[in-house]
Amino acid sequence: MTTTYLTTEELSERIKYDVRTIRQQLNDSVLLEGKHYIKPFGRRKILYLWEAVEEEMLSGRHIGEMDIPMANGAVCHG
Repeated sequence: MTTTYLTTEELSERIKYDVRTIRQQLNDSVLLEGKHYIKPFGRRKILYLWEAVEEEMLSGRHIGEMDIPMANGAVCHG
């Protein structure tokens, strides 16, 4: 299985969301580190795993205001 790594700018072009929206609203609420993106070599740069992001978009799941994303990708409905 091939993994496609994208920068924030490249992801922005593919999903038609502004770079700031991805960084401020999607990271760590919808897109989770380790599942949808990584920080290679422990650095600041973020690389998104396209296949995981695409799967999340197509799943139709919606995280509500009271939902808490868990590290393993599950959601706690608070």
